[in-house]
Amino acid sequence: MDKFILLFLIMVTFMTNAEESDNLAVGWELWYPYQYHNKNDELTGMDIEIFNLISSQARWSITYLELPWKRHLQLVKDGMVNLAMGTSPSEEREQYAYFSKPYRNETVNLFVRKGESSKIALNNLSDLIDSTYLIGIENGYYYGETFKELNKDPEFKLRINSVIDLEQNAQRLLNKQIDGFLADPITMKFFIEKYKLQGEFEQHALRIYQSSIHIILSKKMHTLSDLKVINNAISALEKNGKLNALKEKWSKIVSH
Repeated sequence: MDKFILLFLIMVTFMTNAEESDNLAVGWELWYPYQYHNKNDELTGMDIEIFNLISSQARWSITYLELPWKRHLQLVKDGMVNLAMGTSPSEEREQYAYFSKPYRNETVNLFVRKGESSKIALNNLSDLIDSTYLIGIENGYYYGETFKELNKDPEFKLRINSVIDLEQNAQRLLNKQIDGFLADPITMKFFIEKYKLQGEFEQHALRIYQSSIHIILSKKMHTLSDLKVINNAISALEKNGKLNALKEKWSKIVSH
């Protein structure tokens, strides 16, 4: 059976029982160190563990579905998946989803080949317009309002190359097909360690954006009462120290 057809049938089941059931569908995508399978083939990561803690506090049962990020957001929008974690706020997403309280922060920077930061003359994102540089991004990811507005300019878009994942961007950079790519520094650290790419990349001085990270709930499947439940769960975990303890645990893993 086609993978998407199977996913559709699963989602129909969730939609049919959404009003009566606390068993909710949430997507995930390979994204070190936030969402991945460990050596024992267990789904883990910073976001997975935090979300498990929050959903347990909210007394919600969760079914995880592996989905590309762009499709995941579309399914939340269409009311076929209940939730998404690891989400940056944007006006577009707020049209179809409720945003929880933030549960962590995220930074996105520009990464280039080792030793080439001084050769990439970019002080602002807008400098790309009159440059010859080609910068990689990932499909469906949000890179801040400045990037979003600049991306409406055809000249800026010519300088942007969109691919499916970080692996593709890294390979294209190493092959000198692009001049840099946008990524989360924490993700880059794990990526470099996993593929033993020490000494291949460096962080450029250009800062792209920093944002709070949230859980979103599909407006087609949830109400403000559901949002209150998840916000109360986050608040309770902040108050009892469990959320901070889990973030500190992952902070130590990341900095190891």
